[in-house]
Amino acid sequence: MAEKMALAKAINESLRRALDADPKVLVMGEDVGKLGGVFRVTDGLQKDFGESRVIDTPLAESGIVGTAIGLALRGYRPVVEIQFDGFVFPAYDQIVTQLAKMHARALGKVKMPVVVRIPYGGGIGAVEHHSESPEALFAHVAGLKIVSPSNASDAYWMMQQAIQSDDPVIFFEPKRRYWDKGEVDTEAIPGPLHKARVVREGTDLTLAAYGPMVKLCQEVADAAAEEGRNLEVLDLRSVSPIDFDAVQASVEKTRRLVVVHEAPVFFGSGAEIAARITERCFYHLEAPVLRVGGYHAPYPPARLEESYLPDLDRVLDAVDRSLAY
Repeated sequence: MAEKMALAKAINESLRRALDADPKVLVMGEDVGKLGGVFRVTDGLQKDFGESRVIDTPLAESGIVGTAIGLALRGYRPVVEIQFDGFVFPAYDQIVTQLAKMHARALGKVKMPVVVRIPYGGGIGAVEHHSESPEALFAHVAGLKIVSPSNASDAYWMMQQAIQSDDPVIFFEPKRRYWDKGEVDTEAIPGPLHKARVVREGTDLTLAAYGPMVKLCQEVADAAAEEGRNLEVLDLRSVSPIDFDAVQASVEKTRRLVVVHEAPVFFGSGAEIAARITERCFYHLEAPVLRVGGYHAPYPPARLEESYLPDLDRVLDAVDRSLAY
């Protein structure tokens, strides 16, 4: 039953399945209807499900999320799109002070099944506010689930699971991977939403990543193999919660860890992973946990983004430094 499709198409098919299965599922956002989204992720959905199910909204991110909260209180399951990562901040107040808090504020009596889709990350040569990676800002907030698929199959199934969740999910979509194709089995039984997955077995060092950086880490492992090094690649899949048990199991085997993400290293999710694994695996580690990510600077113009983003050489340099201990 597997079909090869691009990551963007997998999300489209997942949304289509959810809309078809449950009349309470709604899709909302700027240009998601007639245009089908700027990346065409929602292409054809309004035509097939109507303007009352796939809703073109005004350019008002705070209003989009606020409306979704109200709909969730009425029993709907809204899936809202923030058109680009840098546009989420007008809605940040609604997300962190309302969406994340409703369940606790109501002592568990109120469910908040809202999915906030955010295309994020660089690599597409975009202008300012279109290439950021703000996942750590949301992971710091209790009450939100934060996930990011790295491949088409995960994009399909993680979207299904996010929509079915009674808690709010921030769904970060790696826009540079939208056109990467992979096998998707729409009849498979998915694993847990927040479970990490080993995508390449290894013995010498663990590379842990999520979203857009998983493919890069696999390329790093290929390059390292040419030098006789056997690297394990772990796809975290979830940023909140993080599957620390899976990271620990891998590190206890390889004894070294490099965490890779596009977001700035300073106060990034890699810092939390490094701290936790140092606590858990102190007597197993043969080198300090190293981190590779963006610089602590505003995202640069497109001409400079290749120097800003982690690449093969920067990750390999971290691997060399770790193995040198």
